[in-house]
Amino acid sequence: MVAIAYLTALTTHFSYGLLFAFGHIRDFFRKILDWGSSNNLQGYAPICLGLEDFYIRRLYLRIQDCFGRPIASAPDTWFDVVERHSNDNNKTLKRTTNISRCLNLASYNYLGFAAADEYCMPRVIESLKKYCPSTCSSRVDGGTTALHNELEKCVAEFVGKPAAIVFGMGYVTNSAILPVLIGKGGLIISDSLNHNSIVNGARGTGATIRVFQHNSPSHLEEVLREQIAEGHPRTHRPWKKILVIVEGIYSMEGELCKLPEIVAICKKYKAYIYLDEAHSIGAVGKTGKGVCELLGVDTADVDIMMGTFTKSFGSCGGYIAGSKELIQYLKYTCPAHLYATSISPPAAEQIKSSIKVIVGEDGSSRGAQKLAQIRENSNFFRSELQKMGFEVLGDNDSPIMPIMLYNPAKIAAFSRECLKQNVAVVTLTFPATPLLLARARICISASHTKEDLVKALKVFDEVGDLVGIKYFPAESDKQQEEDKIVKLD
Repeated sequence: MVAIAYLTALTTHFSYGLLFAFGHIRDFFRKILDWGSSNNLQGYAPICLGLEDFYIRRLYLRIQDCFGRPIASAPDTWFDVVERHSNDNNKTLKRTTNISRCLNLASYNYLGFAAADEYCMPRVIESLKKYCPSTCSSRVDGGTTALHNELEKCVAEFVGKPAAIVFGMGYVTNSAILPVLIGKGGLIISDSLNHNSIVNGARGTGATIRVFQHNSPSHLEEVLREQIAEGHPRTHRPWKKILVIVEGIYSMEGELCKLPEIVAICKKYKAYIYLDEAHSIGAVGKTGKGVCELLGVDTADVDIMMGTFTKSFGSCGGYIAGSKELIQYLKYTCPAHLYATSISPPAAEQIKSSIKVIVGEDGSSRGAQKLAQIRENSNFFRSELQKMGFEVLGDNDSPIMPIMLYNPAKIAAFSRECLKQNVAVVTLTFPATPLLLARARICISASHTKEDLVKALKVFDEVGDLVGIKYFPAESDKQQEEDKIVKLD
């Protein structure tokens, strides 16, 4: 968890307090000015009402130019960002014909497969010619091609499970699968910082949900022991099933899951483990097989493995891998399999081809080189940011690097100043993060060269000084202080 300094917390609270106060004052005078005018509701209640509506109108719209920036090229190392302007104080944004060529530190293109690849692209084009863009059908009707069956076999072998099932959307993989796996009378124990798709999927199950402190095996054990002892809240009967849900790499924190300890606890208390590897599969581990490989966990000890194809594989969709019995059950019962359109054949071919590159079945060592490169790039960039004095979250080997911004004014300032210098970054604030913990999330790719990273670091160094987000002393300052102490001694 992020430990926010007292002064930083105070100034951030004060900034949000000012924004909320002025927002309410503006709303008050707007009501007075609109008192005599008729509204167009005609008896209907306002469809947008409450704190969320206020937040969007009075806070988000002020800086909405920092979000949803359209691009006009493939999300490669460098990409084209379409410039926008506003004539009404950011309420609406209009695209211009101007394009900025920017260094891409925003996309989840971990292994560089989002751009044209010499092995993948010809096969994707061939599959497009053969199968066309869509099956226009669900998997149980006419939406299962030979490609889908080959992909499921390929994914199962890659992640080290007996069987797998694939879906057309990563978010749906979590939100549609969880209600099938567990229901009333069951218990879900979820990490407090799990992704929204897990949160919504868990809510749809009807099971009792308990949360444990982020990435804390000791607190997980405490919650498990307490819930097993007490049983169901009303009847105190034993739980029908207990499911512990964690992520391999937490997308907003860049932290690796403490999987070995969590596996040991779940084995001790006979709880099932659901592991979301959306950001870790393909990106970490010696051969790209995720956190299990990186942390030395046997995949047989993880009951349900979930992942997405939108990050390391340059495609779309998601998968669930597990026992043959589990996968067969999901094929009979999961709405995303029974009713949703199957994954696009060219997208399926892209995934299959990229996996072949990663494992070396393309006849080259490019996969191993990509994995070594993303590890080197990630650790280099993280180390340099920390030396400059930025507050960087996450662990070594993780390609996700959140830089803490905190203050609402610094969100827009950091994003806009970076864009001026042709570096595209993603800034995150509420509701994606807690209100006080706004951040910039940097995503590193194997396709970034050393020159690209050095350029980004120079820009961050300048912008960090300008915006005031270097919350720790830089390494050079630390060295000077140490030298002074030595001289005094």
